[in-house]
Amino acid sequence: MNVLLISGLGPEYPNHSLLAGSTFEAMTDPGRFPDRAREISDLTSLHADVNGVRLPLLRPRTGASGIRAVSSVRLQHVEKDDETATAPHLTTFTVRAILEAAGVDHDHFPAEGIWNGSPADPSSGSYDVVLLSTTFIWDRATMAKAVAWIEERFPTAILVLGGQYSNLKFQQILDAHPFVRYVVRGDAEPALTPLLDALRRGEPVAGIPNLVWRDADTGRIRLTGIHYADLEALPSPAPSGRFPVIPYESMRGCPFTCKYCSFPAASPKWRYKSAEKIAGDFARYRDEHGAQYIKALDSTFTVPPTRLRALLPLLRNTGVAWEAYTRANSLRDQAVVDALEEAHCRALALGFESMNDTTLTYMNKKVKAHANRTAFELLSRSSLHYFVSFIVGYPGESPDLFEDTKSFLVNEYSGPFALYVFMLNDETMPVWQDAERFDLKVHDADGDAEHWSHTGMDSATARRLQLETLREVRWKNDRAIQRTWQRDYELPLLPDRSAAENSAIEKLVDRLGMATADFPTQTTAATHRADLLGQLAPHGVTSMGA
Repeated sequence: MNVLLISGLGPEYPNHSLLAGSTFEAMTDPGRFPDRAREISDLTSLHADVNGVRLPLLRPRTGASGIRAVSSVRLQHVEKDDETATAPHLTTFTVRAILEAAGVDHDHFPAEGIWNGSPADPSSGSYDVVLLSTTFIWDRATMAKAVAWIEERFPTAILVLGGQYSNLKFQQILDAHPFVRYVVRGDAEPALTPLLDALRRGEPVAGIPNLVWRDADTGRIRLTGIHYADLEALPSPAPSGRFPVIPYESMRGCPFTCKYCSFPAASPKWRYKSAEKIAGDFARYRDEHGAQYIKALDSTFTVPPTRLRALLPLLRNTGVAWEAYTRANSLRDQAVVDALEEAHCRALALGFESMNDTTLTYMNKKVKAHANRTAFELLSRSSLHYFVSFIVGYPGESPDLFEDTKSFLVNEYSGPFALYVFMLNDETMPVWQDAERFDLKVHDADGDAEHWSHTGMDSATARRLQLETLREVRWKNDRAIQRTWQRDYELPLLPDRSAAENSAIEKLVDRLGMATADFPTQTTAATHRADLLGQLAPHGVTSMGA
């Protein structure tokens, strides 16, 4: 049986409005901006000495489809263009391990190829079964595009779906797409291998757990019972090969019910691995796969607190660096941060979302603004890298409520961050339960949910507040930097410099690239650019010809 796995990240929604009018925008297509050649050259010609070699400051990122770490990890004995230097996608890593353990020969095609228009590998031939992960599919339009893409190329294959979106929307999907034959609902471990065996032998599937399909005779949807994988007993995934950077999953489900997140609904039973199992996995990945860095991709790796307290001393002995997502209120005091550092934690990603308690209550975040502030203060004094995300325009949030978040970013915050306009393209978010309460409406006929309104504001107001806030942060706060253009370039900009110096240089480059967008006249923008180039010179960053 020939099997093709299609998995990876979903379509990107780059917010071009954040770079509109900037030099960064002009650099993406210089031919469209012939009158801005000098401005573009100001950025592209910048060079600096790195370990004795003169290099461009802005170097296109290699492995751009990989998942970037929060911290900029320096891997030992790994070539820069080695594809193993970026973390594989977690779903891909997990499903391939299931297939390999069962002896199922298969090919893998990155889902990004669907969204980017890449053709399927012509040498791969035909397939009996195509497995599609819907973990990063959010809406009907994207689902339809993926199914059509597969049906066009592999019309005789059996299409099997699994993952977040199809877990929650299987009825809708099966009604809309007759080409979809089966949906694996919930954990794949109990279902996927038995399903493939049954299909290969032409046997019934009714005794296999976690399945949904349309009965060919009656046309009715059939479901089998849910069976949850025992994460403690189940071996953690380990596909064959060398993986210096490894994605990791320590739990499924979530004990929290934030209304902007649909993940808990797709896996209602919260389960997690023990501290001992996690530490053993890290050591095994180190010894058997050459792992130097682990990316824990759980949304709440630092809960429950009892596990965290048991885990950190064990990780001290592994010698493997790692990063994770955490809730702000997991970082309660200096002792926790000290223990994280001693356990080789290098970076944490946090979703503060808001600095206003009313908005946080609307989100059902179960975190107060003071907990966000405490976490920030602790992290800013530590050696840990961190990245914090914020939202503007959550249903019910007014411009007055958002002012607390804006003030924090402009006046207090330091470090990298992102400020997102709230998006409603995920049809499975619990926030839709509050549609009547907040008069939540989407005004897009095509369903992409770009234009919306609620009692607090509309999407146009949210985008205006986002741009205004980012401009103020850019020019009034020397310590905070929004991550936008950086996704296309290697970080740190200068690998042989300190984190503090790299942050200062990145801030100057951000201002340099955005000056044309932020200042109304060419003369004013040019004056700012000249001043910024002068500020870069003491760091050894100058034009190639200088």
